[in-house]
Amino acid sequence: MAVALMVCATTVAKELKVLVVKTTPAVQNVEAQTKVKDLLRLTAGVKKVEADFSAQQVSVTYDADKTATKKILAALKKNGYEATVVSDGAPAKTQKKVAVDATSGASQQKK
Repeated sequence: MAVALMVCATTVAKELKVLVVKTTPAVQNVEAQTKVKDLLRLTAGVKKVEADFSAQQVSVTYDADKTATKKILAALKKNGYEATVVSDGAPAKTQKKVAVDATSGASQQKK
């Protein structure tokens, strides 16, 4: 029983990826940026949307377990934006695995 109490569960932070596209028409102002953000928020797995006006690019941070590039591009097309992929699949950031005590929920991460 003591062994059962000491069982640790490992929580795995999901790796997010970034899709960067150029859109036609270009996202060149705040209204267009808001429109694109709102429509992509409805796509499962999309975590963050940013527009770079000077580069005329849109960056979409997404969970690859919940959506795919094709779905994001289809959502853009459905709403009047043709998208050309600049880059796809770069990790958004590296996240650590953290062991958590299953009984107390306390982190057992070493410092």
